[in-house]
Amino acid sequence: MAAAGAEAAAEEEKRLPEGDPESGGDSDDEGDSDSSGDGEDEEKENEAEIQRLEEQLSINAFDYNCHLDLIKLLRQEGELVKLRRARQKMSELFPLTEEIWLDWLKDEIKMASESHEREKVYELFERAVKDYICPEIWLEYAQYSIGGIGQEGGIEKVRSIFERALTAVGLHVTKGTALWEAYREFENAILETAQPAPGSVPSPEQQQVLCSQLEKIHTLFRRQLGIPLLDMEASYAEYEEWSEEPIPETTIKNYKKALQQLEKCKPYEEALLGAETPKLAEYQAYIDFEMKAGDPARIQLIYERALAENCLVPDLWARYNQYLDRQLKVKELVLSAHDRAVRNCPWTVGLWIRYLLAMERHRVDHSIISEMFEKALNAGFIQATDYVEIWQAYLDYLRRRVDFTQDSSKELEELRSAFARAVEYLKQEVEERFSESGDPSCTIMQNWARVEARLCNNMQKARELWDNIMTKGNAKYANMWLEYYNLERAHGDTQHCRKALHRAVQCTSDYPEHVCEVLLTLERIEGTLEDWDAAVQKTENRLARVNEQRAKAAEKEAALAKQEEEKAEQRKQARAEKKASKKAKKARIGDKRKADDEDEGEWGQEEELPSKRHRGEGDGVLPEEDMEVETGLFGRSAPAKPDGPANPKERASTSRKDIPKVFHDSSKDKVTVFVSNLAYTMAEPEAKLRELFGSCGEVAEIRPVFSNKGTFRGYCYVQFKEEESALQALGLDRTAVEGRPMFVSPCVDKNKNPDFKVFRYSTTLEKHKLFISGLPFSCTKEELEEVCKAHGNVKDIRLVTNRAGKPKGLAYVEYENEAQASQAVLKMDGLTVKDHVIKVMISNPPLRKLPEAGRASTFPAPRQVYGARGKGRTQLSMMPRALQRQNNPMAKAENGMVQNSPATSSEPPAEPKKMSNADFAKMLLKK
Repeated sequence: MAAAGAEAAAEEEKRLPEGDPESGGDSDDEGDSDSSGDGEDEEKENEAEIQRLEEQLSINAFDYNCHLDLIKLLRQEGELVKLRRARQKMSELFPLTEEIWLDWLKDEIKMASESHEREKVYELFERAVKDYICPEIWLEYAQYSIGGIGQEGGIEKVRSIFERALTAVGLHVTKGTALWEAYREFENAILETAQPAPGSVPSPEQQQVLCSQLEKIHTLFRRQLGIPLLDMEASYAEYEEWSEEPIPETTIKNYKKALQQLEKCKPYEEALLGAETPKLAEYQAYIDFEMKAGDPARIQLIYERALAENCLVPDLWARYNQYLDRQLKVKELVLSAHDRAVRNCPWTVGLWIRYLLAMERHRVDHSIISEMFEKALNAGFIQATDYVEIWQAYLDYLRRRVDFTQDSSKELEELRSAFARAVEYLKQEVEERFSESGDPSCTIMQNWARVEARLCNNMQKARELWDNIMTKGNAKYANMWLEYYNLERAHGDTQHCRKALHRAVQCTSDYPEHVCEVLLTLERIEGTLEDWDAAVQKTENRLARVNEQRAKAAEKEAALAKQEEEKAEQRKQARAEKKASKKAKKARIGDKRKADDEDEGEWGQEEELPSKRHRGEGDGVLPEEDMEVETGLFGRSAPAKPDGPANPKERASTSRKDIPKVFHDSSKDKVTVFVSNLAYTMAEPEAKLRELFGSCGEVAEIRPVFSNKGTFRGYCYVQFKEEESALQALGLDRTAVEGRPMFVSPCVDKNKNPDFKVFRYSTTLEKHKLFISGLPFSCTKEELEEVCKAHGNVKDIRLVTNRAGKPKGLAYVEYENEAQASQAVLKMDGLTVKDHVIKVMISNPPLRKLPEAGRASTFPAPRQVYGARGKGRTQLSMMPRALQRQNNPMAKAENGMVQNSPATSSEPPAEPKKMSNADFAKMLLKK
């Protein structure tokens, strides 16, 4: 213990070079005491932060950014012992970037003075060059090894490191030259030491050493000139100047060929040079180019270059590993790439599965493969199905190890034990975390049953497994019963097949007819008369019960539909009575348009909310019918009547009623934006919006839309002088105006452009984005960011609100990459925020449900399609309502009432007899 303490004390004395506050000598400045106090405060803050980061990592060791922050602080404080420990822990979990390795190596090189310390640095370099192929690390490694040239075998060791470096990165088009030049400089230095003293005659042995050394340098020049590298011309000129002999024709030929190849590579290198990180598209184009050329070494190098800048892209790792598995097939190279892939992207189950297959392919020891599988289980996958896949891959591997010609073996028992553990793991661990096992169809148990039946001839165990499968809610599915029947048919006996089908007939609820047909087919081929009679009776009774249940369900649905129809009729009658009473109170009788509008105003939500629209469709314009009948667009200019209402709001409302309709000019859509979701109570919408949109450019016209009663309808058109101003105005979308988010969208007629989409957010799986639910309504964006930033760099946070701007307790949080998002899910799911337990998952919105085609409508005639916002309130119809209620003949044909087409009959169409819902249900049952 004393020795250990002394060693630790010695290490503490070897602190990294930092500014020493006491090394500056005495000072008479009055500010010295203040600066000293500030330094002490900063040191205490750093120590507290270091302690916090260490505690955070003790909870979640996979927090990448936490590791980086801790290393940065420890290096700043010069804590070498803790710094070594922090770097060591991080390197065990993640491959380190070039910058982290170079900082670590430089720090250790400064401290290494003894030979045993130099050996530790060599070991560190060996670890560094395995994470990524980095020319700078290889160059640093080679140059550091030159310092040990005086030791035994030092020169050969340096040459060995240089040769390995050239193999790894000597083909690097932009950075390979520096390595070749360093190697030549080293050999030239050796040549200088081998030169005889001036005026002396070299001995034959010295002459042989000189010739050998000269040939080494010649060989390096010739090898370099045969590789396409930047600034090749300078290297060729240097060779010409250095060599006392003419350059061989073979070298010149290879040099010219390399120049031609360099010209082909230059466009891709220039694209990489001008692109912004991560340059994934540019690297992919470069990879495709090298794949066509077919040089394995160059293909490997460009993949490694791409991965150094895109180490968190699982698809790139998958393509690289697939190339190595299928083309190179070098064990050390393949397994190293797979290991780095799962360390960089541990949340991607496909990479783990490929790693297990690669280890099996290269005959890695079973204990190592099992250990790697256990690491995969602890990797923190983001879906329950991922655990099913990794278990299935491991079970496949174990199954391939078993020799099934033996009745019993250690491998077979291990396989059965693994199957049992997999079932239990999915039931306990996975279901507890995801609220589902990920294997509702029990595929693992099905495969287990197949192994027992087909390979072990143990049908009794297979039947037990299938019995367990059916008790997990699968007995109602016909396909599950038929899967078991097929297994029993192939490896069991007829009696168990018959028993299984009888149970299937009794339990199946989705497709009982199919199961009944299979049972009858079995008895037709193999059954006796008694078996046939029993099967027929069983199937008839079952189908009769099924039909009875379906009839009851249809009657229940019909009753519900009838209730809805009666309620609709009552509402319709109430509206008619209210309309009639309002008509009697009106001074201007006969204004049917006004009466219709009041009718809609009573039934709708005109006074409180805008017209209903579907989610994601809020940023469009009104359909064409609405745009042609905008009213009150210039409502301010109408003079108020002297005998009008005394209330100013009522006078304004009355004045807007008399404004003529203004038609929308679709030719100006490019300079116009559509603004919606505004407050109905906005007093002067034109003045308010002119002030708001004035910052975007010169506003030509603002057209707020009013109802026939003169009330503002919550939307308007803003027309600019220039198209650029309209584009800039779109940036004001979701701006809060009087407590509501204002929607600003391009002015596009959706009837003419049905594919136009304005929903700005993705509706597909985004692995770098989280969906959080259960948040308290009082939670702000800043508070949520404070919680989320502890797990990675947060790029954006979006709190979901309703149309009125009120929070819904939902949020989307976008991280820089999938790794940070995955770790945030593991850490934050189930976290308590202001006494609310939040649920966190990867963003994967469900598909929007489309309206069911063919659903019977409770209204007399099908609705006309009017666009995203439905039918406009100011739309006029010149047809009497009695005629509007006439049903479409084709619509009646769909309900079983076929009528003559109007084109084939000169008589006026008679009122068709309406079918009740009960009649409709009976008609279906007869079919």
